[in-house]
Amino acid sequence: MSVVGFDIGNENCVIAVVKQRGIDVLLNDESKRETPAVVCFGEKQRFLGSSGAASAVMNPKTTVSQVKRLIGRKFCDPGIQHELKMFPFETSEAPDGGILIHLKYMGETHAFTPVQIMAMLFAHLRELAGKNLETPVSDCVLGIPSYFRDLQRRTYLDAALIAGLKPLRLMHDCTATALSYGIYKTNFSASGPNYVAFVDIGHCDTQIAIASFEEGHMKILSHAFDSNLGGRDFDEVLFRHFAEKFKEQYNIDVYSNVKACIRLRTACEKLKKVLSANPEAPLNIECLMDEKDVKGFIKRDEFEKLTSGLLEKVVVPCNKALSDAGLSVDKIHSVELVGSGSRIPAITRSLASLFKREPQRTVNASECVARGCALQGAMLSPVFRVREYEVQDSLPFSIGFLLDESPIGTGANGILFPKGQPIPSIKVLTFQRSNSFKLEAFYANSTELPPGTSPRISCFTIGPIQGSHSEKARVKVKVHLNLHGIVSVESATLLDDHVGNSNSRGEAHSSNAMDVDGASVSGSSERLANGVEDGTSTHSKASHASANATKKNKSPRRLEIPVTENVYGGMTRGEVSEAQEKELQLAEQDRIMEETKNKKNALESYVYEMRNKLFNTYRSFASDREREGISRSLQQTEEWLYDEGDDETESAYTSKMEDLKKLVDPVENRYKDDDARAQATDDLLKSIVDYRTAVDSLSPKDKELIVNECEKAEQWLREKTQQQDFLPRNVDPVLWSSDIRSKTDELNS
Repeated sequence: MSVVGFDIGNENCVIAVVKQRGIDVLLNDESKRETPAVVCFGEKQRFLGSSGAASAVMNPKTTVSQVKRLIGRKFCDPGIQHELKMFPFETSEAPDGGILIHLKYMGETHAFTPVQIMAMLFAHLRELAGKNLETPVSDCVLGIPSYFRDLQRRTYLDAALIAGLKPLRLMHDCTATALSYGIYKTNFSASGPNYVAFVDIGHCDTQIAIASFEEGHMKILSHAFDSNLGGRDFDEVLFRHFAEKFKEQYNIDVYSNVKACIRLRTACEKLKKVLSANPEAPLNIECLMDEKDVKGFIKRDEFEKLTSGLLEKVVVPCNKALSDAGLSVDKIHSVELVGSGSRIPAITRSLASLFKREPQRTVNASECVARGCALQGAMLSPVFRVREYEVQDSLPFSIGFLLDESPIGTGANGILFPKGQPIPSIKVLTFQRSNSFKLEAFYANSTELPPGTSPRISCFTIGPIQGSHSEKARVKVKVHLNLHGIVSVESATLLDDHVGNSNSRGEAHSSNAMDVDGASVSGSSERLANGVEDGTSTHSKASHASANATKKNKSPRRLEIPVTENVYGGMTRGEVSEAQEKELQLAEQDRIMEETKNKKNALESYVYEMRNKLFNTYRSFASDREREGISRSLQQTEEWLYDEGDDETESAYTSKMEDLKKLVDPVENRYKDDDARAQATDDLLKSIVDYRTAVDSLSPKDKELIVNECEKAEQWLREKTQQQDFLPRNVDPVLWSSDIRSKTDELNS
């Protein structure tokens, strides 16, 4: 059993796995450590990962990349509309307000959701991991951006479920990076916490986390982000610069040609990387558009002037993270810079100016998230033994609850889980109710969310409450903020004080309970890690409960109340099952096409191989008539392959191969048996000599018997060999190697 960590980036994916000697990054089919996050649909087959990236230029309108930007988002979001304009594929609004991606496949236009596309990518990575480890992979930890909302987290889990994965945890990218950084560090100061800022500038986003490190312990103090600032924005500046330049210089408009846009964006991304290491760089693209070759040139200084506005935006989330952590710059011991977009020298200078120290690159910029996820997976799995190391993440957003549209909670605006709340956490709410009621989870502070994000999360219906109550009964609701950062109502229990003896232990109200619209709200919270409630210790709760039991001489009866959850925009179980079936169908079609392709390639190779052998290796073993017939069939098969047989079924290629083998096999068998016959003859003669040598130690009767058998075998071999020597090599032999081996076995017995 293996636990893997997946880092699904906007451009590339990385798979890391825990092994006995540490963490390894797995290679894909091209022996590369990074796999493109691309799904491409051909006419009859999907191309995933590296093959998808290779097919993108040929199939631009059916190639989906950066699906991470679309998952769990609404079609009408202004930010999404801006994203969709950059993609070559067609999209529309789904009935639930989500996004539908329209792709041509198998002669029809199919509509896929971003969750389905992400599931395809997950399934491909799962297959790659399984090939590398030679064992099925299911348990995993997935890296996600800290700005992912509840719905995006849920859709990630749905995509993993569709792909056959079992996520043990969704882990924030910067938290995974901090874990892969801190668990191996041995030089932390013992005098107090060591504060490290992690700056992750990815392809499409920027994430910041401030972490506190102590011996055997890591705590995330704050998360900050800019979900619309990444390396591609710097690429886009170069793209617009050269698009305008080429329009003036060559009179071509790349915006009007999808393939030209893809090629120029790819070239600009490479140009940015060259500028990171060189003061200037050229740009040359052959036949970009209208059969025109284009040339360009830019200096690093000019590039930095063009991107000055982006460079100013980089420090904004850094300041936000410091503020939320309650730390000043001089308290930060180190700044770690990671992410594919972090290699621009101007970004490094901006961060050095802000933090008053040079950013470090202690961890691998592209692999740190996957490695941290794999480490977390090992900690959560019972299979691996990992040294004690506590990882305490925090909630990036404030989550509140409404009871019948009125705010409840211990904080302002109904905040139940404030920003910075440890993950995981549990809150226990106590209400006085006689009928069913609803709790609605929402994001309490819209300024913490990415622009255009709906604050609604989900709605929970508690009830129906069993039995009829003339007066209100106590209902305890356990609200869970789980390891994935997803909020849910874990359970609801009716505490009936009017019914006698129960063996269940009673629980008392928290000391800071308050009444809101007739409901008693407890602000106590239980840490999953140690099972201790905040505000009321386990010991004091037990003592209070004992006092109550003594006073009343009975405990309340506990009745479980059903909880129904409605996630706004989430997938139903039926939709997940339907998506699983669809994925299985697509995977089966891919398998069929791969096998068909392999059969075609095998047939083509066989034609070329046999044509060469027929007039060289096999020449003396085939008659003139056989050579002519085989040569004619090979020529006809080759012509068929490049004509009507170019796109045929697996059975058609198999049938053609069988027809050819019927003609070639007799010749090939003669050739193979010629060598095998000589070896079999030597083996039989050696056995005869060995037995004749060994008979001297036997009785006269046994000696005579064995000598006679040796003479019979030798006489048979001599006669058959003489007959065979008179035959030409291009006819079937009268003495096959199998006959000689049978005679040897007979003699041995």
